[in-house]
Amino acid sequence: MRQIDHFIVGGSPAPTRFADVMDPNNGGVQARVTLGDAAVLERAVQAAQAAQPAWAAMNPQRRARVMFDFKSLIEKNMDTLAHMLSAEHGKVIADSKGDIQRGLEVVEFCCGLPHVLKGEYTQGAGPGIDVYSMRQPLGIGAGITPFNFPAMIPLWMGAVATSVGNAFILKPSERDPSVPNRLAELLLEAGMPEGIFQVVHGDKIMVDAILDHPAISAVSFVGSSDIAHYVYNRGVAAGKRVQAMGGAKNHGIIMPDADLDQVVNDLCGAAYGSAGERCMALPVVVPVGGDTAERLKEKLIPAIHALRVGVSTDAEAHYGPVVTAQHKAKVEGWIQTAVDEGSELVVDGRGFKLQGHEEGYFLGPTLLDHVTADMASYKEEIFGPVLQIVRAANFEEALALPSRHQYGNGVAIFTRNGHAAREFAARVNVGMVGINVPIPVPVAYHSFGGWKRSGFGDTDQYGMEGIRFWTKVKKITARWPDGGMGDAGNSFIIPTMG
Repeated sequence: MRQIDHFIVGGSPAPTRFADVMDPNNGGVQARVTLGDAAVLERAVQAAQAAQPAWAAMNPQRRARVMFDFKSLIEKNMDTLAHMLSAEHGKVIADSKGDIQRGLEVVEFCCGLPHVLKGEYTQGAGPGIDVYSMRQPLGIGAGITPFNFPAMIPLWMGAVATSVGNAFILKPSERDPSVPNRLAELLLEAGMPEGIFQVVHGDKIMVDAILDHPAISAVSFVGSSDIAHYVYNRGVAAGKRVQAMGGAKNHGIIMPDADLDQVVNDLCGAAYGSAGERCMALPVVVPVGGDTAERLKEKLIPAIHALRVGVSTDAEAHYGPVVTAQHKAKVEGWIQTAVDEGSELVVDGRGFKLQGHEEGYFLGPTLLDHVTADMASYKEEIFGPVLQIVRAANFEEALALPSRHQYGNGVAIFTRNGHAAREFAARVNVGMVGINVPIPVPVAYHSFGGWKRSGFGDTDQYGMEGIRFWTKVKKITARWPDGGMGDAGNSFIIPTMG
């Protein structure tokens, strides 16, 4: 059976623990991945410490050239990477290519990093005194990434962290570990020195080792909110800089004037694409007014029934299986909870079987109506192909729902009314807002990040926020006195620029 090992300098030590890598399309074991511990991490850290000073000392343009070559290699290997990703995750090939492409866009941003690494300079800030700053790497950073985006999120973190001069150690999900290893291989091929980008595999033992290691200066995490909170607290207690992105319950507000045909098309992709396993999925739709709710529901039902669920290699499928049997059971449990709480089960995706793949982790699309804000199924993240309708009587009630929810990752409003959109964007208590855009993930030269329990820490992913997270700023105040100035005498007061 295929074995996936750590990608560290010197190769993997003899493994003692493994985890199965499943095939979501048929329920079988397709590989096993080595699970590491603190000793494995220590080997990676030592290699990073040996390599990082020379990498940081390299001029930023040369580091950017590595990103240029890496970008070309990803594009050249796009099809292979997408099939590798789909085989372990279960998302369809087109969605896997989108996963890779959104990560690739951050690599493209990093190709221009020499410009954003420039410091500031003030000549003559005081008599013969100049003040300037320089942005420097932290040393060694680490990323802990989830199963649902095994290419995009490692690239979001690793490309920025290494481009600014850090070494980076990635701990990806053990559920789909092959693509991260392959990205590390491509980085070496692109010219990145050994030890700058390494991959360690593992479970909580490895996560804790990363959070506790004194040589790791910063940790970036994406996953569930409870784990994000744990990672943030433990990492900060160990003196690290930490950004930890958590769960989500993104809402789509449907105003009475919205183009419902476009809304339904957007909702089917945003709610059910990738089997709903996205932190930026749109699992809650909030029609404003009873008439809007009924018209939307009437259009949604046939569109949902028309969705095609298939294996990840089915080019006609809209989405594939969920990632594990356990996650399938969890989503089915949430559907039953919603019914028990009083929701109307309009379309039931449970019991779906794909002919020839009866053991696969497939779920049909589910639609629930008359969901209310006091229901546990509304409060928590389901993370599956489930769309809930929460009806609002008016704009203010619709605005309050995402604003009061424990998660504050993303939200969208669908309307033709510019004033309503502007008012909503300004007032909603959520970190990322879409206006007639169902999945408002910012482009690579902006930044990604949610609020409340969707994000712990004070910086976002990639863009300029990512640069700030992975660097520290040194401030220099310099004076070059004239040799003939003489002794100005001792001074016992804080210097001023007056």
